[in-house]
Amino acid sequence: MFSEASQRSESQSGHGFGTAPVFLASISTILGAILFLRFGYAVAHVGLWGTLMVVVLGHLVTVPTVLAVSEIATNRRVAGGGAYYIVSRSFGASIGGAIGIALYISQAISVAFYIVAFAEAFQPVYEWVEATYGFGLDARFVSLPCMLLMIAIMLVQGADVGVKLLWFVCVMLAVSIFAFLFGEGPESIRPEGLNLTARVDNPDSFGTVFATCFPAFTGMIAGLGLSGDLRNPRRSIPLGTIAATFAGMVIYVLVAIKLGQSATPEELDNDQFIMAQIALWKPTIYIGLGAAALSSALGSIMVAPRTLQMLARDNVFPIPRLNRLMERGVGNTDEPIYATFVSGIIALVFVVIGDVDFIAQILSMFFMVTYGALCMVSFLEHFASNPSYRPTFHSRWYLSLLGTVMCGLMMVQISALYALIAVVLMLGAYIGLRRSRQGERDLSAIFQGTMFQLTRWLQTTLQKSRVMTSEGGWRPSIVAVTQLAERRLGHFDMLRWICHRHGFGHFIQLFLGDYTFPNEIKARLQVDELIKLTEVSRAGIFVDTLISPTFQLALTQIVQMPGISGLPNNSVLLEFDQESKDEIDEVKQGAQIAVNSLFNVLILRSTSYRFGYKSSIHVWVTEENLKNAPMMLLLAYIIIGHSDWKGAEIRLFACSESKGAEEEDNGEVGREADRLSALMREGRLPISMQNVTPISYDSIETLEEEVDHRSAQADLVITGLTGEDLDSDELTQILQRYNGVKDVLFVHSIEQILID
Repeated sequence: MFSEASQRSESQSGHGFGTAPVFLASISTILGAILFLRFGYAVAHVGLWGTLMVVVLGHLVTVPTVLAVSEIATNRRVAGGGAYYIVSRSFGASIGGAIGIALYISQAISVAFYIVAFAEAFQPVYEWVEATYGFGLDARFVSLPCMLLMIAIMLVQGADVGVKLLWFVCVMLAVSIFAFLFGEGPESIRPEGLNLTARVDNPDSFGTVFATCFPAFTGMIAGLGLSGDLRNPRRSIPLGTIAATFAGMVIYVLVAIKLGQSATPEELDNDQFIMAQIALWKPTIYIGLGAAALSSALGSIMVAPRTLQMLARDNVFPIPRLNRLMERGVGNTDEPIYATFVSGIIALVFVVIGDVDFIAQILSMFFMVTYGALCMVSFLEHFASNPSYRPTFHSRWYLSLLGTVMCGLMMVQISALYALIAVVLMLGAYIGLRRSRQGERDLSAIFQGTMFQLTRWLQTTLQKSRVMTSEGGWRPSIVAVTQLAERRLGHFDMLRWICHRHGFGHFIQLFLGDYTFPNEIKARLQVDELIKLTEVSRAGIFVDTLISPTFQLALTQIVQMPGISGLPNNSVLLEFDQESKDEIDEVKQGAQIAVNSLFNVLILRSTSYRFGYKSSIHVWVTEENLKNAPMMLLLAYIIIGHSDWKGAEIRLFACSESKGAEEEDNGEVGREADRLSALMREGRLPISMQNVTPISYDSIETLEEEVDHRSAQADLVITGLTGEDLDSDELTQILQRYNGVKDVLFVHSIEQILID
C-alpha cells in the first residue's frame, strides 16, 4: 500500500524535538496578522458580544479538530507528513492522498500569505519614505527579499534554525501582546464605559466578519508538520496542539475585550493599526505584527516541505521521477531540501501576486476541508468501534461530529463557490488515485465498520421495539429456499420483485448432504455466485447457503432463523416446476412445516414461460380463500411496482359458487365483487373497477375452466390456498390445477392482514 521509502521514514526520528516546537509552530500561526490588523474591524462591525461569538464559533471547528488529531496521533506511530500522514494511515492512500495534495498546496500558499502580511508591518516606513522622498513603496519591496531569504535559510540550515528563530519571534510576539494589554491609549478615542453591543452605522454582516476573521483560528495543527522530527509524537502532538489552541482562544478573548474598552467603534473601524495607539509603546505592535507574520511563515515553510516529502514517499503523484526527487532527504535529519525548494517557488509566485484577501479565502477553504476530514476520521473510528483503534488520548464522538458539521457550514458561509471548487478538486484527485491504486483501501472499506455498527443498532432497535403488524402495517419478510438456484431463476425473481421496496428477502440455496469442509467450501463459492446474481439483477435481497441432510431438516432450521432485517420472518416461499411432479412432495412437506410454525406460505409453480412480457397479473379470489385476498392483492400491488413490471395491470376475478338460479338473480356474485371492490378502494390499490370481474361457478371443474379460459395469456396468476387444502391429501392435485395457465403463485395467509 505504501512504498518502502515511506515505511523507512516511519522509523526515523529527524531532529528529535520535544513538545515546545509543536506549541510554538501552532501558537505562532494562530496569533497571526489578523489579530493585529482585523480584530479591531470585527469589534467595530459586530460589537464586542459579536466578536466573542466569532471566537466561540471558530473554536467549535478548531477544538474538535485538535482533539481528533490528538486522539488519532496517539493510536499509532506518527511519522513525517503531519496531518497528511494521519489521514492517509486512517483513510488509506487514495483518500489521504487527495486530502494531502490540497493540504500541501494550502500550506505552501500560507507561506506567501504570512510573508505578505509581514510586509504590512512596515507601513510606518512606507509612510515615512513617501513623506520624505515623495514616492510610495510597494510592499513587495519587503516581501520578495524576505521570501528569498527565508528559502535560503531553510535550504542551508533546515528546520533546526527554523525552530530557533521561532523561539525569538514568539518572544517578540508575547512582548507586543503584553504591551497592548497593559496599555491605555489616548483619552480622545476611549468609549464611555464598556458596551457589549456598540458598533458602527451600516456595519458588515456577521457572516462577512466571521469569514474575514476565521483564518486567524486555522493554525492550530501547524505543529503536526514536525511529526517526523519529534522524539515522542504521541505525547508532544496532543500537549502542544491543545495548549496552543486554548492559549490562542484566551488571547483572542482578552484582545477583543481590551479593544472594546479602549476605543470607540468608529476609531476601531477607521484605523487598522488601532492597537498601536493603545499599546504602552507604539512600535511594539508593528514589531508584533512582523513577528506574528514571520513566525507563521516560518512554521509553514517547515511544515509544507515535509508534507510534500511524505506524499512523494507514498507515490501519490502520477510521475515516478517527481516522487523519487521529492522524497529525498539530506543528512541524518532527513531534511527535505528538494521539497523545500519547490514549496518556496510556489510561495514566491503568490508573493508576487500579493492579493492578501484572495490568498486568505483559498487558505481557509483548503484548511477547512482538511479539518473536516480529520474530524470525520475520528467520528467514523468512534462509531465503527474498530478493535484496532486504541488511542491513549480519547476525544468524544459528538465533538468530532460537531467539528465535521461546522467545517461544512463554515465553508459554505465563507464562500460557496470556493467550497464547491475545493470539493470538486479533491474528488477529482481521489478518483485519479483510485484508478491507479486498485485493490487498496477506499471509501467502501472505510464505511464497512460504520455500516456494521449501524446495521447492528437498527436490528436490535427494531427487535426491542416489538412493533405489531397492525401498528406498523404488514410488510413481507420472506425466506425462499431452493436447491436449483443456478438453473431456475423464477424463484429468485419472484423474491426480488416482492421485496424490492416494501419488504426484505432472504434467498437460501440448499445443499443436501453432511456438513464437511469440502461442502462448506462449495457452499461459500456458491454464495459468491449468488451475490453476483443480485448485482446483475439489482436485487435488494440477502443471499446465503445452507448444508443439511434433508429438505425437511433444512426448512426446520430456516423457520427458526432470526430475520436479517431485525424483524422476524413471516413468510416462506417454495417453488416447483410444473413438469417435475416429483418436486411436489418436498413442497408439501415444506408447506406443512411453515404452517405449523405460523408462517405465511407462498408456493410458486414455475414454467418455461418465465412470466412472459410481465404485463398482466390475474388474481382469483373465491369465498373459501377470502381470508387470503388482502395478502394476494398486496403481493400483486407490490410486484407491479417493480420496474420489470412497469405498465402492468392487475385483473381481479371475484368468484362465488352459485347455489341456484334464485340466488344468482339476487346478485350474490355481484355482492362478492362489490365487497372486493370496496376492499380495493379503502386500500387505495391501483386496480380499476373495470378490471374487477364477477365469476359464478357451480363446481371446481367449472372454476378451473374459467381460470384456464380467462387467464391463459396472463403472465402471472395468483390464487389462494385454504388451511384445509394444505392439510388434505389432495394438495398435490390442487397444486396441479389450472393447466391452461402459465406461472401460478399459490398464497396461504396465516396472518390477519388489513388493507386500510
